[in-house]
Amino acid sequence: MKVDDAITEALRNETALPTDKLEALRHFTLSVVRGRGNVDDDAVQAFLDAGFTKRQVLEVVLAAAQKVMSNYTNHLANTPIDKPFQKFEWHKAD
Repeated sequence: MKVDDAITEALRNETALPTDKLEALRHFTLSVVRGRGNVDDDAVQAFLDAGFTKRQVLEVVLAAAQKVMSNYTNHLANTPIDKPFQKFEWHKAD
C-alpha cells in the first residue's frame, strides 16, 4: 500500500505519527474499535475538525468491520500466512 515504514513502526510502537491529521485518524479509529462503534459526538467532531468527512467516518467503520471479519475467520480456520507475506509478520513485544 506504499505506507512509509516510519508510519507502520509508529503505529506498532504507539508513538507519535508525523502529522496531526494522521494522529486524528489513529485516535478516531481506536475510538471506534475500543468503543465497538459507540463513539461519542466529541470524537466524531474532532475527526471532522481534523479535515476528514462524514463519508470517511463510515470508511473507518467499514475498514474496522472488514478487519474483524478477516481476523476472526483466519483465527478460526488457522489460516497460515501466505509465503510472500511472511516477511511482514509482526507480534507485539510483551
